[in-house]
Amino acid sequence: MGRGAGKERRGQGLLAQNRAATFHYDVSERYEAGIVLRGSEVKSIRAGGAQLTEAYAVIERGEVWLRQMHIASFFAARAFPHAEKGARKLLLHAKEIRHLERVVSREGYTLIPLAIYLRDGWVKVTLGVGRGRKIYDKRARLAAKAAARDAREAGDAEGATPPVASIASVRRAP
Repeated sequence: MGRGAGKERRGQGLLAQNRAATFHYDVSERYEAGIVLRGSEVKSIRAGGAQLTEAYAVIERGEVWLRQMHIASFFAARAFPHAEKGARKLLLHAKEIRHLERVVSREGYTLIPLAIYLRDGWVKVTLGVGRGRKIYDKRARLAAKAAARDAREAGDAEGATPPVASIASVRRAP
């Protein structure tokens, strides 16, 4: 029997998300990577103590490292605390790492962590390959979102239940 066989599937939940990354970058590819963590780091992440806002990934000597990800210290691990913003190794296949090296070597592309989540009890990271957006692209995207929201609200107002008087007049028509 494999690990966890016969048990219920463990929860699959989002633990942390980098919402600013999709605003600042055009994400072209996404990869799922495992992450090397200590026990206190896993417990802290499960308790909601992870932040990805300043995090980025680099490739060094054929390995992918996640830097500047903040994991809060776990209260019960005071004897052997972990580094809150230390580098953490990401686990990818060698073929994926070689592909990422080629993509990142092109001008303007970078590796951004998009989310941390649980999958079958393991902590996983969604890694995105992105290119930075220009300020005018960000403004145009905000304007498009605002226009879509206004159109949706206008459609909701028109699609609302009609007044009672109009329903009565429809019923009286021969």
